Amino acid sequence: MSTVKPADSKKEEFRKYLERAGVMEALTKILVSLYEEPEKPDDPLEYVRQRIGDITENDVEIDSLRNELMEAKAKIVELKAKLVKYEPDEDAE
Repeated sequence: MSTVKPADSKKEEFRKYLERAGVMEALTKILVSLYEEPEKPDDPLEYVRQRIGDITENDVEIDSLRNELMEAKAKIVELKAKLVKYEPDEDAE
């Protein structure tokens, strides 16, 4: 009978947490891009930092666009509700 050690369980939970958050995928993409660089940078850690910065900047832009879209959808609903007041009632004819 095999028992799971608490440390292994915590490591597994942490790994799953990183995967759900997209951290593992992001780091993998960065490391693959570093591997594929024809001329390796002198400071690979700076390379990784820059790429992580690119990812977070994209996330901020995506969040901003998502909020803008939600506001626009809410405005559309509001305008449709106002429009109903001015449309003739088809059942009355």
